[in-house]
Amino acid sequence: MKSAVETLNPTRVRLTVEVPFEELKDSLDAAYKKINQQVTVKGFRQGKIPARVIDQRFGRGAVLEEAVNDALPKFYTEAVNEGELNVLGQPDVDITELKDGELLAFTAEVDIRPALEIPDYSGIEVEVDAVEVSDEDVTKSVEQLRERFATTSPVERAAQDGDVLTLNLEAKVDGEVLEDGVAEGVTYTVGSGELLDGIDEAVTGVEAGGSATFTSELKGGSAEGKEAEVKVEVTEVKSRELPELDDDFAQLASEFDTFEDLQADSRKRLEQMKKYDQATQAQEKVLDELLKLVEVPMPEKLLADEIETRKHNLVNHQLGQMGLDLAKYLEIQGKSEEEFDAETKEQAEKGIKTQFILDELVNKEKLNVSQEELTEHLMRRAQSSGMSPDQFAQAVVEGGQVPMLVGEVARGKALAVVVEAATVKDSNGEVIELDDEDETAETVEASEATEAEGAEEKPEA
Repeated sequence: MKSAVETLNPTRVRLTVEVPFEELKDSLDAAYKKINQQVTVKGFRQGKIPARVIDQRFGRGAVLEEAVNDALPKFYTEAVNEGELNVLGQPDVDITELKDGELLAFTAEVDIRPALEIPDYSGIEVEVDAVEVSDEDVTKSVEQLRERFATTSPVERAAQDGDVLTLNLEAKVDGEVLEDGVAEGVTYTVGSGELLDGIDEAVTGVEAGGSATFTSELKGGSAEGKEAEVKVEVTEVKSRELPELDDDFAQLASEFDTFEDLQADSRKRLEQMKKYDQATQAQEKVLDELLKLVEVPMPEKLLADEIETRKHNLVNHQLGQMGLDLAKYLEIQGKSEEEFDAETKEQAEKGIKTQFILDELVNKEKLNVSQEELTEHLMRRAQSSGMSPDQFAQAVVEGGQVPMLVGEVARGKALAVVVEAATVKDSNGEVIELDDEDETAETVEASEATEAEGAEEKPEA
């Protein structure tokens, strides 16, 4: 076999391959054997039909087509390896010559990873938010905890802000009660704004057994978006009572004996959260600066596939679960289809660039992934997916996704190297030392870098 590589642009090549006919012998034998098992000829047992009879009855062309389809992936892969190419996705194959008994020639155009030059990145400097926890932050955190331990008790008075009500609702449009416009026993907290516009004003001042009517635009259901006349009946009024912020509350809501210790722990937790946010912010900003330093040619087919994949996942998975289509989603977001397409393209380009650059850094810095690192990453991914580690690991292995996970960890380590070399200052001008590198892989995943694998898949003739 002879092969040659022609560079069409920095991200695409054309392979020209010539195969002497004798190298097709194994594929021809396999083709005759396969056809033998599929057809019957009077006078011959199945599987024992001579090759000359198959040629006469079914045509030599059918045998050649079967043999070439069988042989192409092997010769294509040999040409890729011979050319030391890092290919992306499926090739476009064209058989240029097929002379029975003499020669098979074909071309294969395929995207390749572009060659990248990674410049010195030690000069990257970014600014992040300072870690500052105010007394107001602590108070807000404690209040949120306090809300979780609120109790309710029935009262014989008119409903007021903060009360928990039990309601029956009936919605009419054009004087007709909607089939899906009746609900009973609905629990609602006055002032929460969680139901319909206007309901807070309607129920305030109403006692148990009383009712009120108001007009509101329906937010869902068969008459979504239409004005409806809504009758609300209050069947029960409960007041919410918050516990006193004292040592008893600390013992009820935490492992601490004093309210002072609970406050101190809340401050510590808030500081840890802000440090994590600070580290994430640093990684994202350093990555953005790194992307500016490296010129990355964009494989057009890979980009188009990635854009289509992102749209498909959004429409068929995320929006589908919420009962929305793309048009409704864009309406809610206040975006035109053109704006959505532009954003999706920008995100896809960033994801591809991120993967290419970090993969190049993995090679440049000779970074390896240990079994321990892979296991820790798998545990985090399992937790975020809602599966047990064993279930997630089994799904990864069965789906052949172990190399993908290894790549994610390696790219996380590559970004950590860049972050460590960069200068990170907070908004007060203080230099920040970031040592929480084990979270970096999650940041790389958040950038949604695409996987550009699949060079081994069988090309179609």
